[in-house]
Amino acid sequence: MAAAGTLAGIFFLTVALYCGIDPFKHSAISDFPDFEAFKVDLAPWSEIPAHRDAENRLQKSEIRFLNQVQGPESVAFDPLGRGPYTGVADGRILFWNGESWSDFAYTSPNRSELCDPKPSPLSYLKNEHICGRPLGLRFDKKTGDLYIADAYFGLLKVGPEGGLATPLATEAEGVVFSAEDSGRLLKYNPVTQETTVLIQNLQFPNGVSMSKDGSFFVFCELSPSRLRRYWLKGEKAGTSEVFAILPGFPDNIRTNEKGEFWVAIHSRRTWYSYICGLYPKLRLFLLKLPISAKIQFLLTIGGRPHALIIKYSPDGEIIEVLEDSQGKVVKAVSEVEEKDGKLWMGSVLMPFMASFGLEDCIWGD
Repeated sequence: MAAAGTLAGIFFLTVALYCGIDPFKHSAISDFPDFEAFKVDLAPWSEIPAHRDAENRLQKSEIRFLNQVQGPESVAFDPLGRGPYTGVADGRILFWNGESWSDFAYTSPNRSELCDPKPSPLSYLKNEHICGRPLGLRFDKKTGDLYIADAYFGLLKVGPEGGLATPLATEAEGVVFSAEDSGRLLKYNPVTQETTVLIQNLQFPNGVSMSKDGSFFVFCELSPSRLRRYWLKGEKAGTSEVFAILPGFPDNIRTNEKGEFWVAIHSRRTWYSYICGLYPKLRLFLLKLPISAKIQFLLTIGGRPHALIIKYSPDGEIIEVLEDSQGKVVKAVSEVEEKDGKLWMGSVLMPFMASFGLEDCIWGD
């Protein structure tokens, strides 16, 4: 027994030493020696919604523009109803004229052969800081200007004719976006051209969308898997609160004409990701094991990519759940835009868009 205990001690000591040194650079964080893990502010597991789409109705979606668009994160239609427009991995914003795609705008002035089309969204990663990575898109319905949130160049704007976008904001209160180590909710005033911070210390804030009456807006926090509501009017103006607990990792959120909110969720949260979120030291240890980033990602999302979108009422109640739990058709979704009886879905990870006819929904309202 004593020998067995000694061997077990040696084994665990060896594993701990290997993880601490990572001599062969096999871990998911081998290129990030200063990586730190922090506790995620998660809701109790019992509060995570269990609603599911038993019919996997997203499998009825139509794959659109396969290999014509790489990583189309956001989907937008201009004030005349034309489009879709989307930002892709090589830094361009593209416009669909009904027959073909054409270049509409750019976020980076430094375009060269480095930004030429490549076979997959991940092919652009090493040059994103040069070519730009347009993510969120939103049109001003009155002026036709397109506002662009770029991962490297901040907030930009381009006129109805397109072209090189004009930078509007790359910092707030002296902190450069790319150097942040904590999330913030920012407000840009187009009249004064000032950027101010509304909320600090957020855990991976993401998409933002206004309520129909303009009294509040809702934004996503990816790491804690939740929606937050920020009040603009009334007694609670200037304060925020949890709007809804989500079953997975949210990306963007969009409001439809009824004032309901469509939320794009990359995947459902697993027990593995939940435990890792609560115990950062354990997560750091696991990330130092000789397990690739791809395998760690698959463990986090439950083994395979699978798309999930949820529609919420203005009061934060679940109205509709649509998913492809097997990832057969829609493997990932970053944003959902409702237009003319269809849901248009973009994904930062996929080389296509998808569309889903709302006639296949069984409405709960």
